[in-house]
Amino acid sequence: MNLSLSDIVPPLRWTAPSQVEPIASDPGLPDAWWQALPLDRACAMVGTAQVASRLADLTTACWGHLVLGDILPLLRFTDPEESLQTPGPRESVHKLFIGVIDKLLATEPSEGASDAPVPPALPERPLPEIIDEVFARLDDRQRAIARDRLYFDASEEAGQRATLDDLAQRFSVTRERIRQIERDLRDHVVAWLASPEAAPLTAHLAWLRTRLGSAVPADDLAAAVPWHRTELATLTIPAWRFVRTLLTGYEQVDGWLVAGGADELREKTRQLFTDGPRPLEEAVSMVSQLGIREDMAERWLAFVPHLRLLEGHVVPWPRSVNDKAEAVLAVAGTPLTPEEIQTRIGEDYSLVGIRNQLTADERFLRLDRNKYGLRRWGGEEYLGIREMITREIERAGGEASVSTVVGNLTSRYEVSESSVRAYAGGPGFERTQRGWIRVAGQEHAEPYQPRRDVSMTRRCFRSRDGRWWHRVDVNAEHLRGSGSPLPTGFAAHLGMAPGGQLTASTASGEVVISWHNQPTMGSIRPVLAEYNAAEGDHVFLTVSDGGELLTRFLPAAAASVPALNQALHLIGYTAPVASEAEGLRLIGARIGLPDGAPREEILERLRERGDRDILGFLS
Repeated sequence: MNLSLSDIVPPLRWTAPSQVEPIASDPGLPDAWWQALPLDRACAMVGTAQVASRLADLTTACWGHLVLGDILPLLRFTDPEESLQTPGPRESVHKLFIGVIDKLLATEPSEGASDAPVPPALPERPLPEIIDEVFARLDDRQRAIARDRLYFDASEEAGQRATLDDLAQRFSVTRERIRQIERDLRDHVVAWLASPEAAPLTAHLAWLRTRLGSAVPADDLAAAVPWHRTELATLTIPAWRFVRTLLTGYEQVDGWLVAGGADELREKTRQLFTDGPRPLEEAVSMVSQLGIREDMAERWLAFVPHLRLLEGHVVPWPRSVNDKAEAVLAVAGTPLTPEEIQTRIGEDYSLVGIRNQLTADERFLRLDRNKYGLRRWGGEEYLGIREMITREIERAGGEASVSTVVGNLTSRYEVSESSVRAYAGGPGFERTQRGWIRVAGQEHAEPYQPRRDVSMTRRCFRSRDGRWWHRVDVNAEHLRGSGSPLPTGFAAHLGMAPGGQLTASTASGEVVISWHNQPTMGSIRPVLAEYNAAEGDHVFLTVSDGGELLTRFLPAAAASVPALNQALHLIGYTAPVASEAEGLRLIGARIGLPDGAPREEILERLRERGDRDILGFLS
């Protein structure tokens, strides 16, 4: 016998040698015996039970997710029912394997005879001719049922699979008669496959399963051997269409032939990457353990939903932009700008939305003026030029020279010397006697107390994450680029006080919020342009701890929307609600009231805040 164990056990060719070696090695057999030693010699040296035992150990350790017929394809012929099951107890698997190997050894010809495992009845004849004999005696009606229904290729563009009614009408019989003829044809082919005349084809099917593996593009079947494309004279169809129906256990899904369940194999593939990105070479090796050929692994990975090939890595690719940004950064291994992240994601996500998520999600850390990394990498968070100057002063013991601050910040971050000097000479800092700088009023500074808290401030609403947002109702002045006032309660919530200034960064530049006579926000026209905003639309905004201007855009509600939903729209809530009570509960939570506050208390709070537009929809 010239067959080694790896010749009859396809997973042995796909599993990494480092996994096979510790399990399959045997003191009575040479190294890598499963590849180098003919199976009959291995069994003669240590016994069939010992060879089957090593195979059972490998099955338990490495291939428990595969059906037994994929591990040992010969089982599909010796025990078809068991071949469709996943491995059970080791003792049962061991017994099955002993039986198959014993039968294989018993059918081997004596020394000097042909090496063919199953001698075909007519070995010199082309297989298409042998297959044609199965259908040679069919009448026109039987051939039409075989060609247009039994062996029809659903993936072909021309035509559709004939229905029972179509064929019944064509041959003037009942649909039940067509069903009976179809069943008889199936039985006829099954009976033929068990005959000696079909031995060359059954041997070919056993080889074909090892050739295909767990999943291949469907067109790989037609190209597996040249004669697959040969037309069967009796049915006028390519031979591979007939062969396809004999590959029991495979299903065709979206252009792929998949052994077992396609959904199950895709889910097993996804589970391999739950811990994050893997280099493509490593990913191919991992996927091959599922029975997928290495030369097909990359195409399979590209086919599996929620996985993506990205810069030589396979990464989990869920639906949320946050998860995609995390995958992009994990592969890059270095901080990236929101623009770079947007480009690498390559989907229809706005730059403003990506920037907002990078700022709001705890997985990300702002590491430079316009660069983000993963928090698990560590590093010092960039908080904006003013805050970074304050940090440098604190590190120096309360005061520092401007030159030292400039040198430290420009060497670590992408900020210009002129910007650092401008901020150091502006509000919030003062000169010491020796010409250095310190935080202004540091010794006596007290938080500014506004007349109205943010929860009592008109058009300010708290989201579920605890942030307070201010609603800007877009008008012509905003669209022209004019600045606009901010409520003092909201400005104080951002940490501002009279005479102060706050610079918030956006994808398109910086927005300055200053407080002289009253808090005023500079132009947000670039932000509105990003959203393609129009008069009457709404933008909810706030500033993160890192100095980012976070925005959420909401188009104006349609006039046909019910009054309660109009009110909810103004607090930034657009989902349907079950009742007015549910809607009022949501409004109460957004304006800072405890859960369960009564209707009158909610309405009174809205009156005190000055939210007359919302009250108008609730009265």
